[in-house]
Amino acid sequence: MARPVLSFAAACGFLLLAGEAHAQSLTLSSPDIKEGTTIANDQIFKGFGCTGNNISPALSWSGAPAGTKSFALTMYDPDAPTGSGWWHWVVFNIPSSVTSLPRGAGDPSRKLMPYGAVQSRTDFGTDGYGGPCPPPGTKPHRYQITVFAVDVPKLRDAKNNSATAALVGFDLGSHTLAKATLTGLYGR
Repeated sequence: MARPVLSFAAACGFLLLAGEAHAQSLTLSSPDIKEGTTIANDQIFKGFGCTGNNISPALSWSGAPAGTKSFALTMYDPDAPTGSGWWHWVVFNIPSSVTSLPRGAGDPSRKLMPYGAVQSRTDFGTDGYGGPCPPPGTKPHRYQITVFAVDVPKLRDAKNNSATAALVGFDLGSHTLAKATLTGLYGR
């Protein structure tokens, strides 16, 4: 009797590991932000007492799983003293044929986003990229840039640039096939 239970447990463990390996195939990189290092002044917010250039980083990703029909991208500071973190960038409905964004694509006026992609509302109250700007005197905050491989071409509920990060996250919760995160640091 113990043998079938062990076999079943072993099979479940194998499936779990296979699923993790599948999910781990998506990678995200940037020439502007390196994992675990300080974010440069070009990407820092301009305002709220910060004097950066507020230029979104160039990003590229690869290894999307089969069935990917679009991508989404977020930048989030879990260390913001708000009780709910701070959303710096929310992009969704990026076509599945796109695997990179150029430096500065987060500025909606530059029109560098691929056709159909939507840059939504951030916690700064605007759409597009808003760089790091933590309160002075705090330890460096973590800025998590995450790309999501999505199983639908367009998110159902998040339809335009007024969609909140929570609404986009709600849709991503049931449509994410894989995700990859790159974390940069910044304090002042």
